[in-house]
Parts: sequence; C-alpha cells; structure tokens
Amino acid sequence: MEPHPIRIVVTEDLSRNRLTVFFRILLAIPHFIWLALWGIVNAVVLILSWFAALFTGSVPTGFHGFMARYLRYQTHVVAYIQLAADPYPPFDGSSSYPVDLEVAPPVAQSRPTVFFRILLAIPALIISSVMNYLVNILVFFAWFICLFVGRMPEGMRNLLVFTIRYHIQTGAYYSLLTSRYPSLNVGLDAN
Repeated sequence: MEPHPIRIVVTEDLSRNRLTVFFRILLAIPHFIWLALWGIVNAVVLILSWFAALFTGSVPTGFHGFMARYLRYQTHVVAYIQLAADPYPPFDGSSSYPVDLEVAPPVAQSRPTVFFRILLAIPALIISSVMNYLVNILVFFAWFICLFVGRMPEGMRNLLVFTIRYHIQTGAYYSLLTSRYPSLNVGLDAN
C-alpha cells in the first residue's frame, strides 16, 4: 500500500525542558492568536479552493500550498502544546520542526467527492474529536511526567503523534489537500 499523502515525520529526542513545560500554555498564547488569524484567511482560501476544485477537478497550486503551510504550522503548534515536541515552534509554517508535516502536491480529485466532501468527512471529524478529547487526559499526565522527569516517555509521545496525525489528515481531507481518507494505521514515520 502506498504511503498516505499527508505524513507526520518525527525526528526529535524525548528530553523536555522543565521550565518551558511548566509554562507551556502561556508560551503558546502568541501561537493561538496567530493560528486564529491565519485560520480566518485559510477558511476563505478553503471556500475558494472548493469552488475551484468543483469546476476544474483540482485545487490550484497556490491555494494548496497556502493551506498546506497552515496545516503544517498547526501541526507544529499542536505538537508543542501537547508536549510531543519541545522546541518553540516558528511562526511561518515553512521551517522544519521535530514533529513535522509532509504534504504531497495537488492531484486531480473526483468532482462528486469534492462536492460532498464535508459530508464524507463527518465520520472522520467525529473520530478526531473523540481522540482529541481523550488525548487531553494523556497530555495532563504527560505534563506531570515531563515536569518531574524532564523526558517524555516514547510510548506517550507516539500516541500523541498518532492522534495529531489523524487530526491533521482529517483537516487535509476536508480542506481538499488530499482525496485520501484519514488513516488509523498505527505506524509512525519516525527517523
């Protein structure tokens, strides 16, 4: 089976800075603001992409690149907040990060599936929401472990990355970055 066009690649060690772990949510406030502002523009680009894909059969390269950068930045911020990665993420969405996103280039998509994409995405959105809710419990415990030990257990990190990957693949699916449905395959693309 060929790899999913939306992949998470992990290249980071498991050590955590206790001070930044303690203040993680406060440190992430500028990223929350930037994500919200960028998200508004991304929503407009998504609507334009939907119309373009509906009429041409594919998302224009510029729109695809913009939404891919937004999703990549979102991956970095979520990995930082959920303690799956330690360094402070850059604001541009183009720099590499220890938990990074690879997005395949745009491809032709079926117009009927583009038209009904949001309806087709509902089961994946439900699974993603449940996973995100449950992973918050894991992050709560991971925060204490990272704070006291200064390391993230590899199994916890892998579970966090698994949920991030599914969430991001779901976002890429309804954003028309891929026509492939999100995967529950548990394999990690770690180096």
